[in-house]
Amino acid sequence: MTGKHSPFRLDGKTALVTGGGRGLGLEIAKALANAGARVIVNGRNEETLLEAVRSIDGEAIPVAFDVTDEEALTSALDLIEQNHGGLQILINNVGNRNRRGLLDFDSLSVAKLLETNLVAPFALAREAARRMIPRITGRIINITSIAGPISRSGDPAYTASKGGLEALTRALAAELGPHGITANAIAPGYFATEANMQMVEDKAVGEWLEKRTSLGRWGNPSEIAGAAVFLASDAASYITGQTLAIDGGYLAHF
Repeated sequence: MTGKHSPFRLDGKTALVTGGGRGLGLEIAKALANAGARVIVNGRNEETLLEAVRSIDGEAIPVAFDVTDEEALTSALDLIEQNHGGLQILINNVGNRNRRGLLDFDSLSVAKLLETNLVAPFALAREAARRMIPRITGRIINITSIAGPISRSGDPAYTASKGGLEALTRALAAELGPHGITANAIAPGYFATEANMQMVEDKAVGEWLEKRTSLGRWGNPSEIAGAAVFLASDAASYITGQTLAIDGGYLAHF
């Protein structure tokens, strides 16, 4: 069903996508707008956001703020309530990566990564829920990683942050379900984004990924979008507390 009355449509709903200026966040923002949502695109760089908004076919509004600044994120959500019909969908997409081994990580660097990858999504979910609860409806979608349920050497802080975000998703589902709010997560695998371009261009990585994933290739960034639209829509109204891996079969394949 793809018509105007499809349960997959998002007409009349307002969505906030953090880190929506590029990569997977931008693809999610494009898909939500294409499904009819009014999309608030977040990032820290206003120029990048304006360029992103111009690439979106649909209603998209740039709102620049740092997700680790609680005062700024609260003000942004107040702005959405006042000017854009209130928030119905939150996509916690923004994230940071710092590939270093355990013995090379100082506590300050760990705290900084957790601040972006876990504490900020917690604060955004809390403030979004505060506004969704009176409406008895809402969707919270956290972008985690396949590094949540599995791990590899040399990446302990990121793995911990994404595992924590997956656990937070379940906790949100339990707490917010009685208020009509669902909380789910999307765990991306290996996607050919700008941030991963050095790995994408590495022939050895490509050959390894061809053997390691069921589909034998990198994910196209646009392939994340359908899952986000689905979980944000009425078609997913009885799904909560779940993590959907979009990984080309990485977790299923060994």
